[in-house]
Amino acid sequence: MPVNLTPNAIAAINGGDVNSKPLVQVVDIKRIGSTQERYRLLLSDSASSQHAMLATQLNDLVKSGRVRKGAVVQLIDYICSTVQNRKIIVVLNMETIIPDSEIIGNPNMYTESDAVAQKVLPSINSGNVQSFHNNNINGRNPVQNVQSFQTAVQPPSRANTMQNMQNFRPAVQPPYQPPPNYRNRGPIMKNEAPARIIPIAALNPYQGRWAIKARVTAKGDLRRYNNARGDGKVFSFDLLDSDGGEVRVTCFNAVVDRFYEIIETGKVYLISKGSLKPAQKNFNHLKNEWEIFLEATSTVDVCPEEDASIPQQQFSFRPISDIEIVESNSIIDVIGVVISVNPSVPILRKNGMETQRRILNLKDGSGRTVELTLWGEFCNREGQKLQEMIDSGFFPVLAVKAGKVSDFSGKSIGTVSSTQLFINPDIPEACSLRSWFDFGGKDAASLSISRETMPGGSKNEIRKTVSQIKDEGLGRSDKPDWVTVKATVSFIKTDTFCYTACPLMIGDRQCNKKVVRSGNARWLCDRCNQEFEECEYRYLLQVQIQDHTGLTWVTAFQETGEEILGFSAKEMFMLKEQDDERFAENVRSKLFYQFLFRLKIKEETYGDEQRVKITVVKADKVNYSLESQHMLDLISKVSR
Repeated sequence: MPVNLTPNAIAAINGGDVNSKPLVQVVDIKRIGSTQERYRLLLSDSASSQHAMLATQLNDLVKSGRVRKGAVVQLIDYICSTVQNRKIIVVLNMETIIPDSEIIGNPNMYTESDAVAQKVLPSINSGNVQSFHNNNINGRNPVQNVQSFQTAVQPPSRANTMQNMQNFRPAVQPPYQPPPNYRNRGPIMKNEAPARIIPIAALNPYQGRWAIKARVTAKGDLRRYNNARGDGKVFSFDLLDSDGGEVRVTCFNAVVDRFYEIIETGKVYLISKGSLKPAQKNFNHLKNEWEIFLEATSTVDVCPEEDASIPQQQFSFRPISDIEIVESNSIIDVIGVVISVNPSVPILRKNGMETQRRILNLKDGSGRTVELTLWGEFCNREGQKLQEMIDSGFFPVLAVKAGKVSDFSGKSIGTVSSTQLFINPDIPEACSLRSWFDFGGKDAASLSISRETMPGGSKNEIRKTVSQIKDEGLGRSDKPDWVTVKATVSFIKTDTFCYTACPLMIGDRQCNKKVVRSGNARWLCDRCNQEFEECEYRYLLQVQIQDHTGLTWVTAFQETGEEILGFSAKEMFMLKEQDDERFAENVRSKLFYQFLFRLKIKEETYGDEQRVKITVVKADKVNYSLESQHMLDLISKVSR
């Protein structure tokens, strides 16, 4: 089928046309960018070609093959921007008309000189064609007419051009006089017409005038700082537009005073006249390589009417099981059912300021649970509400936007300043999770990833006996060995079952270094070099375990100590101080319980001596139904 591309489409777009919706052909496609996937196209109107950049929300068109080399497409939304002194067409929306075609015409790369030529040639050619028409009327034969036409359309030589200029040059050239309307008028006013609204995905630092219409999905706290240039203040907020594009906006100092009170989460704004700089990925989790910095000339106007085309929030949820392989400090979205909430406890930070911490557990259909640590005001707002729901017997769905992954003692998630929590949100993922939990998910078996668990989890679980730990020399290689042993608790040391620990925070982790009493009856931490009224109590439990092959000593720290004894270290310490007999009875009641111990085995150096250290990273009471199934599976494998 013959295809007619839109004539002079490339020149028209470079001239500022953004409404003609031309038909053009994709001559070439190239993937560019390392941090963010982008595609550069070469577009043709059969005579001229021009480089174009595809907006990231259209990447799927290339990946799916709907847009490929030779495809004829119709440009729906597009702009022409100058990038590094070259004009680039930014394609915001387009449709494929013909998915595959031979290259049409013989297009050449469009240049600015082409635009000048197209403005000059029509005036020359119109006169030449009229001359050819008159000669034809005057009775010349066809051959003479063709020769005359060929001569007419040929560009004049340099000599003829100079001769024509001499013929028309006045004897005395008068000095230039500006038109009366422009005399003594001062500088001409810049174009103050409203900037064209473009999608967030089309923003780039080479655009002169732009505007975006977007909803504020998150607003950060006002923070103050001090550096070599003096004191300052800063705050940021995140934007989401109708095309799903996201970008962070940051304000400093005087700009903070202008916009901090104006910006409200959930409202839609029209923003223009900001500068774009590369996003700092250490602090910015949004999928955009740029962030906006507002300036003194920037404008932020709230839209009086609600725009239903812009969603309230955008999530990119990861299953809890995926968090096991996510790098530490990554920012992710996760959704789960809250199955437990711990009380809020005060924590002293290293700077001496006190904050609150509350730990809760999330569960989803991936067979895993994860700890979520709430910090600061999250403990009193959403944390208290969740606590009341759990106490009333209801298990709410919680969506976490921008939680930070930690790998301290297993994988967990913590809140940061940009984190948002949504309790029972009205989204499809929450409805699906609610249905799963209510119809069997509540009682489904799951494994916590918030301990120092074995790589790969139960899928790669390696069962060993106690004697095999020594016989096979486990733990003596460069990397630790991770095994599971089914064994019974035969003895627990109670003289040094816990220690006094520092409660101060170092970054997002608790110090936990052993502390001692200072001269004024306060606790002193040598690492943090600070004193405080109260300390933490943490397990350092020495446990002897045994199976049918032998026995060995293992060490259980805070969480696993609680799993074995059933009480916190502080509770056991207080009980021993107040009633030593009841303390001893509690310990004896835990003997001869059978657990599935997940162990980390690693050789360490103590002084000049090499010792194999066995650490309990998880202690699960034996589920005899599952254990019987495991043994039947082993028997079936042996009998094959």
